[in-house]
Amino acid sequence: MTEARELILAFETSCDETSVAVVENGEHILSNFVATQIKSHQRFGGVVPEVASRHHIEEITIGIRKALTEADVTPEELTAVAVTYGPGLVGSLLIGVTAAKTFAFAHHLPLVPVNHMAGHIYAARYVEPLTFPSLGLLVSGGHTQIVLMKAAGEFEIIGDTRDDAAGEAFDKVGRVLGIPYPAGKEIDRLAHEGHDTFNFPRAMIHEANYDFSFSGLKSAFINTVHNADQRGEQLDRADLAASFQASVVDVLVTKVLSALERYQVKQLVLAGGVAANHGLRDALKTKMTRFAPQTKLVAAPLALCGDNAAMIGAAAHIAYAKGDRADMSLNADPSLEFPWLTGVEA
Repeated sequence: MTEARELILAFETSCDETSVAVVENGEHILSNFVATQIKSHQRFGGVVPEVASRHHIEEITIGIRKALTEADVTPEELTAVAVTYGPGLVGSLLIGVTAAKTFAFAHHLPLVPVNHMAGHIYAARYVEPLTFPSLGLLVSGGHTQIVLMKAAGEFEIIGDTRDDAAGEAFDKVGRVLGIPYPAGKEIDRLAHEGHDTFNFPRAMIHEANYDFSFSGLKSAFINTVHNADQRGEQLDRADLAASFQASVVDVLVTKVLSALERYQVKQLVLAGGVAANHGLRDALKTKMTRFAPQTKLVAAPLALCGDNAAMIGAAAHIAYAKGDRADMSLNADPSLEFPWLTGVEA
């Protein structure tokens, strides 16, 4: 019997990418329009919310048209409309939510609300099917957390950052090194040319929990560079990058291995913008082969680590099957988060 063709039009506007995609049956990307705003924000050294919102307004209708055209799909063929409604920048989220609600209302389609972080996790679905129970390591500009997934579409946080997210630390360190926003890719490149000679702190690495802290590392890095500048000393940029990245990766990998020891899961899903970091990918692969061979590493495709609507479409496939629906009162929720698993300690 032929599987029914489920076509979801998905919207993602949580930060500074305007993205609209058409996803078939949660596993085939028919189109994935992404309009980036990097050049507009580089001069500010980070995302300016008002600028981001204005760009979303300019691009969202273009994205709808291009996504449907590339997918060769008409509104009448669609099954549902999905949209990121949080977390993220409230102004940016509102553009996507308003566009999705308008399209769904105009074409009499069900509206599926999607948590942005669930989207990042389900980007890995384009590599292979997710099996449960699983753990997710979400590492992005706004989040660094470990999530337990007991079943499809179920998420519980077991560890989170207590201050800066890893991606945020990358960008702030990049600013000190004179690297344009976003800095993650260039720091990763430089790190592979240098050595961990500065031995920056590994905060909370030995604490009996799965939480993270990167503000101390960021401060140690900045102080090291500024003190050298005051002495007129020139530090090796590659060694600085390698030392910073080594600290981040060591903490992430150590915490994940501890979680894998306690929670016997089938997969570890690596997702989020920092999931594109080759140092992190290589370290996880090496350490898991040795210390957690029972768990398979499934990393989101490099092209889908950043914000995009295809990942929202994949997550929406699960949410739609579970009966998740929103009405026209759906609003942006910039502080949306997964629930915490109770009684968590390493």
